[in-house]
Amino acid sequence: MYDERQRPDHDHGPLAGFTVGVTAARRADELGALLQRRGASVVHAPALRIVPLADDSELLTATKELIDQVPDVVVATTAIGFRGWVEAADGWGLGEDLLARLRGVELLARGPKVKGAIRAAGLTEEWSPSSESMAEVLDRLLEEGVDGRRIAVQLHGEPLPGFVESLRAAGAEVVPVPVYRWMPPEDIGPVDRLLDAAVTRGLDALTFTSAPAAASLLSRAEDRGLLPELLAALHHDVLPACVGPVTALPLQAKGIDTVQPGRFRLGPLVQLLCQELPGRARALPIAGHRVEIRGHAVMVDGALRPVPPAGMALLRALSRRPGWVVARAELLRALPGAGRDEHAVETAMARLRTALGAPKLIQTVVKRGYRLALDPAADSKYADA
Repeated sequence: MYDERQRPDHDHGPLAGFTVGVTAARRADELGALLQRRGASVVHAPALRIVPLADDSELLTATKELIDQVPDVVVATTAIGFRGWVEAADGWGLGEDLLARLRGVELLARGPKVKGAIRAAGLTEEWSPSSESMAEVLDRLLEEGVDGRRIAVQLHGEPLPGFVESLRAAGAEVVPVPVYRWMPPEDIGPVDRLLDAAVTRGLDALTFTSAPAAASLLSRAEDRGLLPELLAALHHDVLPACVGPVTALPLQAKGIDTVQPGRFRLGPLVQLLCQELPGRARALPIAGHRVEIRGHAVMVDGALRPVPPAGMALLRALSRRPGWVVARAELLRALPGAGRDEHAVETAMARLRTALGAPKLIQTVVKRGYRLALDPAADSKYADA
């Protein structure tokens, strides 16, 4: 009978067998669904929470200030932020006044989504860069000349490195409009569990969609004394994936290289993971089979085989030296929390063989240990592994 677990990889999705951490507070469900649709297991822990707009006294103050003292230019940076600002102003009874002021100013939109939000509010942008780049917006403003001009910049939780400073250095009065503010999560438990999973290599990738979330996770790791371990994991075993270069800044400040999609959107971020993670998985020719070792599962000839954590620990220890005998004592040290009883290795090995569905992949070498049954043609390739 056809076993559901033996479906080929393309049925499972390119991320089958991998575990991805999601730190997003906003659009986390959308990102998680995109990852799961491609086969990933998802661990979600919002590293931040968003202060509700209606309760945000800073945004209310900025809105009143702009109504009382009309700016020359308003820069809209995100669609959701601009819509949220207008909706919050409506809730405070200031919506019509705000829109009336915005109709009389030079309104710049960072990209097409922001243009859509501006037009949905009954307004018209004066200009928008084709690159969706804040650097291009800055260049235009500086070319126009900003000395003595009052410029409102709608922020959305993301820092805009150099943008505000450059405008002020050129003589502009800049009014930040803090649409959404970030606070630590009320329940820190999920974040701690995510950190534990990262430092123990229970994650294959960790995704970041905002710089504040990245900074918050690093800060929590430092508070717990786990920052060196987290950085070591992100350097070597857990792939840090950021939606764009601004999001990556807190990680880069700690010396962490990240991967980023060419287009700063959730879809391209997921597609990037679909390329990167399978490319990092080790594939070996063993006993006439193609065996690909993924995060929490193994692909055997394209069939997905979920493997318990103890079994994955043994398989990784064996795969570091393919075809070589690995002693029971060494395998015991690789088992999580196994203690000193080498019988634990035999038990975990039996379960691993059952999970793989091909017992001959791993050979028992009497009185010595175990080895992967590497195909003879591959012996020379892996002899020095």
